[in-house]
Amino acid sequence: MLATNQSSIPQSSTPQSSILKAEEQVLPTLMADGSRKWLSPKLSEGKWWNRRRWVAYGLILFFVTLPHFRYNGRPLVLVDIAKRQFTFVGHTFYPTDTPLVAILMLMAMFSIMFVTAVAGRIWCGWGCPQTVYLEFLFRPIDRFFGKLGKRFPGLGEPLRLITYLGCSLFIAHTFLSYFVGTDRLAQWVRLSPWEHPTAFLVMGVATAALLFDFLIFREQFCMIACPYGRFQSVMLDRRSLIVAYDKNRGEPRGKGKRQEASALGDCLDCGRCTAVCPTGIDIRNGLQMECIHCTQCIDACDDVMKHAGFLPGLIRYSSAEQLAGGKKGWLRPRTIIYPTLLTALAILFVVVLATKFAMDVRVLPSPGAPYTSLSNIDTQNNFRLRIVNRSQVAQTYAMTLKQPTDATIEWSSGKELRLEPGENTIAPVAVHFHNRHTAGTGHAAATILIDDRTGNHREVSVQLLGPR
Repeated sequence: MLATNQSSIPQSSTPQSSILKAEEQVLPTLMADGSRKWLSPKLSEGKWWNRRRWVAYGLILFFVTLPHFRYNGRPLVLVDIAKRQFTFVGHTFYPTDTPLVAILMLMAMFSIMFVTAVAGRIWCGWGCPQTVYLEFLFRPIDRFFGKLGKRFPGLGEPLRLITYLGCSLFIAHTFLSYFVGTDRLAQWVRLSPWEHPTAFLVMGVATAALLFDFLIFREQFCMIACPYGRFQSVMLDRRSLIVAYDKNRGEPRGKGKRQEASALGDCLDCGRCTAVCPTGIDIRNGLQMECIHCTQCIDACDDVMKHAGFLPGLIRYSSAEQLAGGKKGWLRPRTIIYPTLLTALAILFVVVLATKFAMDVRVLPSPGAPYTSLSNIDTQNNFRLRIVNRSQVAQTYAMTLKQPTDATIEWSSGKELRLEPGENTIAPVAVHFHNRHTAGTGHAAATILIDDRTGNHREVSVQLLGPR
């Protein structure tokens, strides 16, 4: 074994010498020894908090009630994974609607980029479900039962946990209704879990995940799990709106009253902006990945400025360009390009959606011989039609040949084709025609008309093959 030269190792009299200290704070919720720093941010009820509160409760109400709304007898939004269907405002999308899904994803991506370029992380602070539920549902529960626990020791914490469980169950059931519908969910609630074990397991896992998130993980989700904070470095620019501290006005900091000839800035170094921050950062250190633009530091600082006799706005919505003395404005290349792309994608989405019919029909090649001679003058071609019933009622389909007019077509099964809503099938069909149609070339164009007997029809073109 190799001997260790003890004299070459610096000795320290402190018991913490074996711990390698970081040069800077890695996370606001991480202590120097690697343990977690639990945050209990104070509440600052200013004008921005009141505005966010109205938005938050409106979003919660929207999330809870949306699955109950109907349009033409169908939910406004339903993501039916089992049937591979997505219903949105009366339209049902199927796996065959890949172009529409791709367009929607591109629109979502460019929307995020545009909103971030203009308004920074306004989504994180105002619209994200993690922020909305944590700051306006679960933290108020903490404050209420914290006060109750002081008056009745031993009572507050159990009641808080029970309330957390009830809220998590309600949110989990609401979330599940987006995938199974409120009617089916209401039936499951009244039945034994053994009659729907998979759904019950999903609901249980969702409830447990919500409890873990809002009870334990909390602000760590925004700083560790969510990638959006890391994306902002490439989506923000110097003219994007951010929550910012005005160093030119606030520095140098100092506590106490200001004298007329004082060289100190307006920042009283009171720490209120840090005390109210839900992620525990100090906004005075500049724009940080952990900042979710919740505006709590703005309300806290404005309140301090008011009592100190200073003008509000030491911490405010601004931009790096404005803080450096530049001009205000949101118009720039990226704020023109993003809306232009969004408009083009929206038009493309409408055009593609308008070409969707009550049925999808595609011709697939049929294995085997290209044609079969029935006699010296008649030939048969076999095709396969993939048909998707995109309507919300069962349909029976009929076929005719528009050309050649003297040819005939029939389902190979000899029976009428009937499909339930959303059902798709591959149906073999047979076309009989006179050899004169392929004489000389060996092929002829044909048009098949498929009708669902309710006024909806599709035409598909095929090539008939036969003897020359």
